[in-house]
Amino acid sequence: MLLFKMAAEGGGKEMNEIKTQFTTREGVYKLLSHSEYSRPNRVPFNSQGSNPVRVSFVNVNDQSGNGDRLCFNVGRELYFYIYKGVRKAADLSKPIDKRIYKGTQPTCHDFNHLTATAESVSLLVGFSAGQVQLIDPIKKETSKLFNEERLIDKSRVTCVKWVPGSESLFLVAHSSGSMYLYNVEHTCGTTAPHYQLLKQGENFAVHTCKSKSTRNPLLKWTVGEGALNEFAFSPDGKFLACVSQDGFLRVFNFDSVELHGTMKSYFGGLLCVCWSPDGKYIVTGGEDDLVTVWSFVDCRVIARGHGHKSWVSVVAFDPYTTSVEESDPMEFSGSDEDFQDLLHFGRDRANSTQSRLSKRNSTDSRPVSVTYRFGSVGQDTQICLWDLTEDILFPHQPLSRARTHTNVMNATSPPAGSGGTNPGSNGNSITTPGNSVPPPLPRSNSLPHSAVSNAGSKSSVMDGAIASGVSKFATLSLHDRKERHHEKDHKRNHSMGHISSKSSDKLNLVTKTKTDPAKTLGTPLCPRMEDVPLLEPLICKKIAHERLTVLIFLEDCIVTACQEGFICTWARPGKGGLLSSQNQANSPSGTVV
Repeated sequence: MLLFKMAAEGGGKEMNEIKTQFTTREGVYKLLSHSEYSRPNRVPFNSQGSNPVRVSFVNVNDQSGNGDRLCFNVGRELYFYIYKGVRKAADLSKPIDKRIYKGTQPTCHDFNHLTATAESVSLLVGFSAGQVQLIDPIKKETSKLFNEERLIDKSRVTCVKWVPGSESLFLVAHSSGSMYLYNVEHTCGTTAPHYQLLKQGENFAVHTCKSKSTRNPLLKWTVGEGALNEFAFSPDGKFLACVSQDGFLRVFNFDSVELHGTMKSYFGGLLCVCWSPDGKYIVTGGEDDLVTVWSFVDCRVIARGHGHKSWVSVVAFDPYTTSVEESDPMEFSGSDEDFQDLLHFGRDRANSTQSRLSKRNSTDSRPVSVTYRFGSVGQDTQICLWDLTEDILFPHQPLSRARTHTNVMNATSPPAGSGGTNPGSNGNSITTPGNSVPPPLPRSNSLPHSAVSNAGSKSSVMDGAIASGVSKFATLSLHDRKERHHEKDHKRNHSMGHISSKSSDKLNLVTKTKTDPAKTLGTPLCPRMEDVPLLEPLICKKIAHERLTVLIFLEDCIVTACQEGFICTWARPGKGGLLSSQNQANSPSGTVV
């Protein structure tokens, strides 16, 4: 009995050990202890009741070759540092800017990469009380404060992002379930805004702001039920993916304000969302402990991944190990240098790579192999890396070579959402691989596109005035992206106060149809577990003491952060330099081991 107890304790200790490196087929990723960022005093942060730690990067394109800048929030504090990456140790004694807020906390932030220079950067910061601040941490200036009197929305800001290609437009999501489009050049007004309906569909509505002069917000979106947890623009900036507490992924055409498609989580709310580098796939994570891969083209779930033991807080694609191969090698290398210059989708979204990724469906006779790499982190303090390979993407087409890096199998047991009951446990038997089962995707592969996106607003008949308003909004965003310097034309095209509508100004008159989760299970919105492939992670490692809130893939490293306020750098194979050897000899400081 004593030996059994000791063995059990030993096994538990090994499982709870925090890893400082992990190995994939392309090599070993190593934690660089000297490249760890945190508050200058390095005291672990008491995260009880605080908002998640977030990290934003920007490159200011200076001539030093060290142009990366890092912003992160911890509790009421906001820091702005030079990020030295894998090359040099972090210097926490000299933040470029540090701010401490009273009465509210930073919740999220985003840099404008178009306007960033060595002398000036534009940083948007959202807060727990609903305000959004525009600051310049290099000049140490505060330019503007939006929703200052909380007349637009009083709830917590959950996500803020600059509209791709724009120097002045930005989008803000709140826990109220609303999103607002702002222009940094416009004011917010001294009274609560009044709205008129522009367009509505199933569980969403878009309103314009009624005023004699153009003011913020330009548009108000109400999306789903409950908090709108995160949104993400497609790589080309034309589409917007939103995930909400009601468990739905909704994908909109941003310019025309039309619903492209939807997906329902297996259980609970969806917390995070990310696009693939070529915009063909969307990955979500949430309270069902799963990652779900959704095809943008087919509007259907093509795979789920089960590796986390708690809620998934962040999902992200890795453009630097996503691979397209036209040859037919027997071994795959995730660190293929031939494609590094083509796969910087996060910075310049190279069109040449998008065409290479689309060749799988072309008439090219040469064998093409596609592998997408994405990662996830969760409240279970674990990081998972996943490969999305062509045996998943094209299950009914012969593989160009015999290999399988992901485990395509039926689930042996359905994951249950944290703190809830598994909706598939009643009358939904899960077939094990040993039993006689039909081929993968027996139903979802045969579903027509229209069966999934029947909730789209394209089918609704709109009067001429609202259709004209949609056209004006498309002009609004596209005009700003292509001709940002023509401010007079910009303001004229943004004025939408003349749009007429029979709808009431009261938003509570917009009809919302609540979807019964029990009725969605087994439908195209939410396939059963046995109807789609189940991915197994390449690696699943515990890397922190507290829940993880950040996962960012950079060219030389992976950046993670936990709720204790530690931002960690993991060098990619062969990229660690001198710090790699130092890391083996020294344990990290703080609580990251």
